[in-house]
Amino acid sequence: MLNGLRHIRAGEVELCLRDRGAGRAVVLLHGTTANLGVWDAVVDRLGDGVRTVAVDQRGHGRSSKPASGYGGAEYCGDVTALIEALGCGPVILAGHSLGARNSVVVGAQRPDLVAGVVAVDYTPFVEPEVLDELETRVRGGDRTFASAGEIEEYLRARYPLMPADAVRRRVAYGYVREGEAHRPLADPGAMVGTVEGLRTDFDGAARDIGVPVTLVRGEHSGIVSERAFAATAGLRPDFRAVTVPGADHYVPEEAPDIVSDEIVRMLEQVG
Repeated sequence: MLNGLRHIRAGEVELCLRDRGAGRAVVLLHGTTANLGVWDAVVDRLGDGVRTVAVDQRGHGRSSKPASGYGGAEYCGDVTALIEALGCGPVILAGHSLGARNSVVVGAQRPDLVAGVVAVDYTPFVEPEVLDELETRVRGGDRTFASAGEIEEYLRARYPLMPADAVRRRVAYGYVREGEAHRPLADPGAMVGTVEGLRTDFDGAARDIGVPVTLVRGEHSGIVSERAFAATAGLRPDFRAVTVPGADHYVPEEAPDIVSDEIVRMLEQVG
């Protein structure tokens, strides 16, 4: 699973990524506590006729973990620096959760580097109590495990709709053995700082963005309420809004076919 990973300097951090295929680039940004492996099933469906750049964002996976700098400005600065370093723009940005926020903001700030955005299960107007609960879960995830099997059991309980192969990828990509214990690669302090940064709304960026945007929400999402999704879709009549039946928040892993179809649709739209 970990074959093909490499690091690249993007501004002040080194980011771990997997760069595959050819053609217009699609940069794939994961959510809070996750890593580039959450996109594997989507990448497989897109195939080698699309250039996919799946990235561990700062504080996550095998990328740099600075002591601070987990607000929107730092995350979005990394994405901009990465596209410039790879020389692959204008790209499609496809982001899940935290990655969706970053995709919309970078798309609004740098239309010269971004041709379109697919924002999966994160929007403006997420309620404060939702982020309070997310912070509690993030803090609870900072723990060690005796074995990979124990991690799988924990993740199956935490993500009940996630397919078994996606759970196994989370174990392989997201944890490291230290002595007799396994612990998450996502830095605990960075995760708390990330959730704090998500409390700053980005409705202005969503309203002002000048490139095509597709919004995707899982029908049973515990992060994006129907109210928040409708309010965001209402910001702009040209937004495409897609609800994925039977999925909760983790749409790229639970419904990779739908997410890959929306990315292909965006690629065709922007030519």
